[in-house]
Amino acid sequence: MNQLFDKKESWGKRKRKSQQDKALAYMVKLGYEKSGHVKAMLDAHKINPANIKTREDLVCLPVTSREKLVEMEQLDPPYAGLENPDISIDRVFTSPGPVYEPHLSEDDHLWARAFFAAGIGPNDIALNAFSYHLVAAGLTFHNGLRKIGATVIPSGSSSSQIQVQLIKDLKVTAYVGTPSFLMAIINKAKEMGHDFKKDFRVKKACFAAEPLLPDLRRMFENDYGIDTYQMYGATEVGDVAYECSEKKGWHICEETIVEIVDPATGKNVPNGELGEVVVTRLNEIFFLLRFGTGDLSRFIVDKCPCGRTSYRLAGIAGRVGDAVKVRGLFVAPSQIKMIQAKFNNLPLQVVVSRTGHEDILKLRIEKVSPEIGSTSWEEGFKKIFREICTVRIDTLEYINAGGIKPQEKLIVDHRQY
Repeated sequence: MNQLFDKKESWGKRKRKSQQDKALAYMVKLGYEKSGHVKAMLDAHKINPANIKTREDLVCLPVTSREKLVEMEQLDPPYAGLENPDISIDRVFTSPGPVYEPHLSEDDHLWARAFFAAGIGPNDIALNAFSYHLVAAGLTFHNGLRKIGATVIPSGSSSSQIQVQLIKDLKVTAYVGTPSFLMAIINKAKEMGHDFKKDFRVKKACFAAEPLLPDLRRMFENDYGIDTYQMYGATEVGDVAYECSEKKGWHICEETIVEIVDPATGKNVPNGELGEVVVTRLNEIFFLLRFGTGDLSRFIVDKCPCGRTSYRLAGIAGRVGDAVKVRGLFVAPSQIKMIQAKFNNLPLQVVVSRTGHEDILKLRIEKVSPEIGSTSWEEGFKKIFREICTVRIDTLEYINAGGIKPQEKLIVDHRQY
C-alpha cells in the first residue's frame, strides 16, 4: 500500500478521496485474505469484500468499540485475528485492558505532519515528555519528530526537576507532552529560581492525551510566549488529526478515514452535526475497520485559510455517554462550557423535556448583569448557542444570581421513555 503522505495536505478533495478509496479497497481485500476475523465478520454480514470500494461503503460494517476490541483479543489472543501473519511486526505496544497493538515500522509518518504544521523542523531541539515504556506515545512521537528533522530528547516521565535541567542545559525549543505536565515544569522552574520565558528557549508546544483548556492555552501563549498546538489520536489507530497555525479545528490525517456517526446506529450524520468519531487507519498490518473512539466531534468542511484541503474536526466535545440527544442532535456538557466561556463564565443549565413526541430544550440563565435578557443580548446568545450546539433553543428562563448551584449538572434530561 502506498504511503499517503503529503505533509502540506494540499491535495484536491477528489484526489484525496480517490487515493483513500483505492487504499481502503485494497485493505479490505487483503484483510479478507489474511485476517481470520475480517473474513468471519464479512461472511457473517454476507458482505463481498469486493463491494467495499469507497469510504461510503464502510457503513455496512459494524463499529468496533475499545471495549469490544478488548473482548475480541481476550477470546483470540493476542491480536483478535486482525493482524496480517505474512508481515513481520516491528513493534508491539499495549494499553489498559490490556489491548495489544502491532504497529507500523519506523518508515511510517505517524505524527510527522502534526509537528510540521506546528512549525517544528531541523532547527528545533524537542523535549518528548511522553513515556517510552510499553505505550505507543513516546516512540511514535519520537519518530514523527525525527521525520521532520528535529533533534529529540527522550525525557519521558522523568521528574519535573530533571525536565527543567534538560530544557536549560540542552537549550530546548519545543515541548511535546501534556499541558498539565508543562505547567508543572514551569512551576518547578519558578521554584528553582528561573524565569521560564526569559531564561529558556521553549517557543512551541504540541499537546496530546488530555484537553488543552482555553485559560491554560492563553497562559502559555500570553505569559510564556509558547505557541501551542493540539494533536488527536488513539493508540489503536495512531494519529488522527492535528491543529495548524490557524487553530480553527483539527486537520484529519490522510492515512485515516474518519466518519462522524450516530453511536446508536453506526450511520453517518450530516456534516456539521455532532457524533462519534469512528476511524479506519489505512494499512496492511492491522485490519481494524471502523474503530469507535467514543469521542464526540463534528466535521468542519470549509477550506482552512492555511491552504490544507482536508476536512477538520471541531475539537472533542466530550464522550458518547456524557451527551444528550435533542431532536436527533447531540448536546454535550463541553459545548455548554464553551458557551459559558464566551459569556464570562455565565452560569447556565440546559433542561430537556418532552411534550407529546417533541423534544423541548430550555436554557436556564442566571441574570448576573442588566443586559442579560435584552433583545440584542438574546439574539447574540442564541446565535452563538446555535453555532456551537447546532440545535435551537425553545425557551429561555432567567433566574436570580446564585440560582444554579455549582454542583448541579450542566444538562438535565427530564424525558421518560
